[in-house]
Amino acid sequence: MEDGVIVGGQDPPGVGSYLVSEEAFDDFELLIEARPDWPADTGILVRTIPEGNVGIQVLLDHRPHGGIAGYYGNGLGGFHAYEYAFNAEPDKDGRVVRLIPEIPSEPTARIHLDFAAPVEVFLKTWKPDGWNGFRIRCVGAIPHLTTWINGVKISELDTANIKLPDFDPKAMLAQIGRAGHIALEVHDNDPRMGKDRWGLGNVCRWRNISIRTL
Repeated sequence: MEDGVIVGGQDPPGVGSYLVSEEAFDDFELLIEARPDWPADTGILVRTIPEGNVGIQVLLDHRPHGGIAGYYGNGLGGFHAYEYAFNAEPDKDGRVVRLIPEIPSEPTARIHLDFAAPVEVFLKTWKPDGWNGFRIRCVGAIPHLTTWINGVKISELDTANIKLPDFDPKAMLAQIGRAGHIALEVHDNDPRMGKDRWGLGNVCRWRNISIRTL
């Protein structure tokens, strides 16, 4: 904690972890502001197990080719639901001047969102190198997820409708349960992406966190 802000970084370099809520939640709306460095592969996991590594991740892949505000099934069949990815234009000090959209290229099971704001809307909403407020709604035994950023609806996914060979909504419910924890991610580096996954000394900051049960 630094001046009321949660600061998450790799320790030792290259090694990440999860910060997990003590309480579990079923239906809720979560408000949280985030400010990640570039690159920093982080995310907000909901309906996750106590270890934090199995659940549904609201993407905040603030790194090359990363998605933001889509969804990923961490340990749940590896589904990736997002319509656009990003690279970044940094200034001479490494601060992000603007995000540059691109076609998603993750080597995982990509599916389409039930709703995705046009990328032009996202770019007008997102604050480069600033604080961005997420509002995340999670409802239903098999979660229906909606995410707003800075008050603008960006994405929606009903996981009950996912059709993939390695994904079974009922098996997911049995695995993570009707209620789950919330976790903030600091990703490990790996051979595929190395320091593009999380830059040396980089952090993600979170603040103004509140939750309302539904």
